[in-house]
Amino acid sequence: MTLRPSSLIPALAALLLSPLMSTPAGAAPWTVDKTQSQLGFIGHQSGKEFTGRFGTWDAAIDFDPATPAAGHAKVTIAMGSAVIGDAEKDEALPGEDWFNVHAFPDAVFEATTFRAMGGNQYEAVGSLTIRGIKKDVTLPFTLDLTDGKAHAVGRLDLVRTDYDVGGHGLFSKGRSVDLAVAVTVDLTATAQP
Repeated sequence: MTLRPSSLIPALAALLLSPLMSTPAGAAPWTVDKTQSQLGFIGHQSGKEFTGRFGTWDAAIDFDPATPAAGHAKVTIAMGSAVIGDAEKDEALPGEDWFNVHAFPDAVFEATTFRAMGGNQYEAVGSLTIRGIKKDVTLPFTLDLTDGKAHAVGRLDLVRTDYDVGGHGLFSKGRSVDLAVAVTVDLTATAQP
């Protein structure tokens, strides 16, 4: 069999991606390295940016760049594990006005499909549930693959009051704490054999 230059690139791509394809349906399970990964958030209070992170979360990811539409991911976040590093904010976050972790301990992001946007750009399309409120969302992210390891970085911009976060009293209008908040994703994962 002779490979022409025009067919060489697809053939090489198939060869390089074949270790990532572990099932006929196009799903490729990944194991997330939590020691090298982080889920966080960015907000602004009185014009100053603050950042936080979630210390406890789980992620199940099935994704093959060759067949992104067949992918699926579910990330469950323990909202009580949110830390900003400011004692006053950290004490307020679990409370009823903000995350209300007593009634809603977890937030869930579930991607039901992925879209290739060109180059290393992708979108995870699905839903985000916070405080029992579920909304359709699209998470844009970049994906870099090296030697069976994946590094994904994304940012999802939200309006916190859409999820009733800080949606009552002093903080409901965004005068002190902005309504806009971003969820940040920085994941490192290894393809399962």
